Amino acid sequence: MTTGDVRPGTAHALPEDPGPDPRRWLALLVLSLAQLMDVLDGTIINIALPSAQSDLGFDLENREWLVTGYALAYGSLLLFGGRLADRFGRRRFLTIGLVGFAVSSAVGGAAPTFEVLLGARIAQGLFAAALAPAALSLVSVTFADDATERGRAFAVFGAVSGMGGAIGLTLGGVLTDQLSWRWCLYINVAIAAVALLGALAFVRDPGAARGGASTRSVDLPGAVLVVAGLAGVVFGLGNSAVEGRGAPSTWVPLAVGALLVVGFVLREARTAHPLLPLSVVWDRNRGAGFLSIAISGVGSFAVFLYLSYYLQQTLGWSATEAGLGFLPFAAVLVLGAGVSGSVLLPRVGPRPVIPAGCLFAVAALVLLTGIDQDSSYLTGVLPAVLLFGFGTGLVFGSAQNVATSGVDDDDAGVASAMVNTMQQVGGAIGLATFTYISASAVDRYLADDAGAPAEQAQALAALSSYHTVFWVAAGVFLVGAAVTAALFRPGPVVLAGPPVPSHQTPRPTSVA
Repeated sequence: MTTGDVRPGTAHALPEDPGPDPRRWLALLVLSLAQLMDVLDGTIINIALPSAQSDLGFDLENREWLVTGYALAYGSLLLFGGRLADRFGRRRFLTIGLVGFAVSSAVGGAAPTFEVLLGARIAQGLFAAALAPAALSLVSVTFADDATERGRAFAVFGAVSGMGGAIGLTLGGVLTDQLSWRWCLYINVAIAAVALLGALAFVRDPGAARGGASTRSVDLPGAVLVVAGLAGVVFGLGNSAVEGRGAPSTWVPLAVGALLVVGFVLREARTAHPLLPLSVVWDRNRGAGFLSIAISGVGSFAVFLYLSYYLQQTLGWSATEAGLGFLPFAAVLVLGAGVSGSVLLPRVGPRPVIPAGCLFAVAALVLLTGIDQDSSYLTGVLPAVLLFGFGTGLVFGSAQNVATSGVDDDDAGVASAMVNTMQQVGGAIGLATFTYISASAVDRYLADDAGAPAEQAQALAALSSYHTVFWVAAGVFLVGAAVTAALFRPGPVVLAGPPVPSHQTPRPTSVA
C-alpha cells in the first residue's frame, strides 16, 4: 500500500509509504490503557456506590440512576461517536474522549451532591462514546495489513477488554476500603493523563496520514433514530431490573426503542451515506463476531456480579478480598487471549476458537452451580475462575479482531462502535435477565421452605439464586457455542476486502 496520492494544490505525489509505523506497539499500549480505563470504570464504580450513597445521602432508586445514566449516554451514542470519529479523525476523538472523561471523573470525585455526581456520570458516558470506538478502530487500522501482527495486537487489546472488569473490582475494593469512594473516580484522571501524553507522542491515524479523515457526510436522521432507539432499549432494560418486566416504564421504552432501531435499519438500507453501512453487519464472519461479543456481555455479567455477591455475602469476604479473588481470572484471560489472537486465529480462524471459548465458560459455570455455604475458594471457586478466564480470553482475543476485519478504512470507527454497542447491550440484557431470575429464585425458595429460621432461609435462598443464575448463564454460553460454530466461516479471516472508492459506500441490495 502506498501514499502516492496527490494533494490538492500540489504538483507532486507524496512519497511512498515507508512501511509500518515503528511506534505502533507503543501506540497499542496507549490504546490498551485507554480501553482499560473505559472498561474498569464499569465495575469500579459499582464497588464505590454504596459508600457514595452513605456519604451523599441519596436513596437506592437514585443509586440505580448513577448506573443507568452512564449506560444511557454511552450505549445510545456509541454508533454516532464511531461515525464522527471516522468523519473528523479517530486520534482527535481519542484525545477529546480522554480529556472529557478525565474532567468528568474529577467533577464526579469532588461531587458535593447526588445531582452533581449524576451529571458527571452522564458526561463520562458521553465522552466514553467518543473514546471507545476511536481506540478500537485505531488498533484495527494500525494493524490492518499483517495477520500475525494483527492477531497479537488484538490479543493484547482483547485481554485488556476482558480483564478490565476484574481489575475494576480489585482496584475499587482497595480504593474504597483504604481511601474513599471518590478515588474510584479520581483514578481515571491519572490513567487518562498518561494515556493522553502517550496518544500525543505515539498514536497516529493511518487514514488521516493518507490525506485526512473521511469526507462522507454524517447521516443525521439515522443518528437520531439509533440514538433514541438504543436509549429506549437501554433505559427499558435498566428499569426491568428495578421495577420488573411488566412495568410500563420497562416495556414502553423497550417497544419504542426496538421500533426506532428497526426504522434505523430500514433507513440505512436505503440512504446513500449510511451511518452504519449494513455490509459491516451482514458479513457472515463479522456478524458472528458481534454476536459473540453480545453473548459474552450477557453471560459474563453472571460471574462478575453474582460470584462477587457469593464471596462477600456468603463467605464473608471484604470488598478488597473479593476483588483479589478475581485476579487469577485476569491472569488466565491474558493467556487465553494470547493463545487465540496470536496463535490460533491466524491459522485456523474463529470457527473452532470462539465456540471453544464459550464451552470453557459453560464448564466454569457448571462448576459454580456446586458451590455451597462452606465451599473453599481454592477447590470450589478458583477452578471455575480459571476456566472462565481462559474461555473469555479465547472469545475476546478473537471476536474484536474478526468483527473489525475486512472493513473499509472509512467505516473502521463505526464498526468498532458496533463492538462496544453489542458489549453494552449484552451487559444491559444480562443485568435485567439475571436480576429477574435471581429475585424469582429467592421468592420460590422462601415459599417452598417457609419453616426454616429466617436468617438461614435467606442465606440458603441467596445461594439457590446464585445456582440458578449460573445454570442460565451456562445455557447462554452453550447456545453461543452452537450458534457461532454454525455461523463462522471455516478458515482464517480476510483482513481487507477489495478497495472501495472514498465517495462510494458498499450497501447490500437487500437485508436478507
